[in-house]
Amino acid sequence: MKTLAATRPDAIGIALGAVLDALFGDPRRWHPVAGFGRFAGALERRLYADNRTSGAKFTAVAVGAPVLAALAATRLTRDRPIARTVLMAAATWSALGGTSLAREGRVMAARLSAGDLSAARAQLPNLCGRDPSALEPPELARATVESLAENTSDAVVAPLFWAAVAGVPGIIGYRAVNTLDAMVGHRSNRYARFGTASARLDDATNLIPSRLTAALTVAAAPLVGGRPSEAFRIWRRDGSHHPSPNSGQCESAAAGALGVRLGGRNVYGTRVEQRPHLGDGRPPTPADVRRAATLTTAVGAAAAALAVAARLATTRRRRRKPTHR
Repeated sequence: MKTLAATRPDAIGIALGAVLDALFGDPRRWHPVAGFGRFAGALERRLYADNRTSGAKFTAVAVGAPVLAALAATRLTRDRPIARTVLMAAATWSALGGTSLAREGRVMAARLSAGDLSAARAQLPNLCGRDPSALEPPELARATVESLAENTSDAVVAPLFWAAVAGVPGIIGYRAVNTLDAMVGHRSNRYARFGTASARLDDATNLIPSRLTAALTVAAAPLVGGRPSEAFRIWRRDGSHHPSPNSGQCESAAAGALGVRLGGRNVYGTRVEQRPHLGDGRPPTPADVRRAATLTTAVGAAAAALAVAARLATTRRRRRKPTHR
């Protein structure tokens, strides 16, 4: 009965957190993720060594500490439904980034539509790590659509999925994993070995959410003038062509829903990658960037509704379960 008493406040907290994100976007001051980043940075300075074993230790401590704190907070609020609701709402709001993500995409679309290339190039680092200095408008639009598609999973669907599956520890743990991947999981001389554990753990935690994101994108295709059948076809055909086991799922479904072609040459500082093409359509335009932002919002709303429903379903299942004395 104690667990039953907690799952309904969890569901309400997820809904409230999603509403807070929709209304206000990311918290502007004292963001918990920024605080975690400072903690992880300090921990990295103590544990760094250019090998995978040190990276695995770093990942275990950096993820384990906030998860243990979340477990303790969950236990303390087990019989306090109001406190539990507030806790889950705060965790959800701090973990979600859908509203801010869509907003950044619309800013890029406006700058591209206005023909302000320098402002559009300055906007791209808010969305991805690609070098914008030599990118022309079509490539800036493509980079933005790809970032919106990928981060709809990372910053929206995945946190909600883990909140539904494992409550506060799930959403806090996922956000820690995803933040570590952004910090040390990328390919560079410093993190090629040290960041391996963080990158692989991020891949694992996003396996299901990325495919759920793709499925929701297929379902939402009519909202942006697309056809679900075409989005599904491109997803199934091209989803595994991307070097990431997860990003290609989201990007291919978005390409099919929007009727555009993604992929191509990407420059990250001194590193150049040639990505396979996803989709059969034309290169993205500023109008397509706006449509991609609409997809982010629609998929996020659907994922929030599913997360709340899943947590409530857990409540109902436990209520029906007989108690043996």
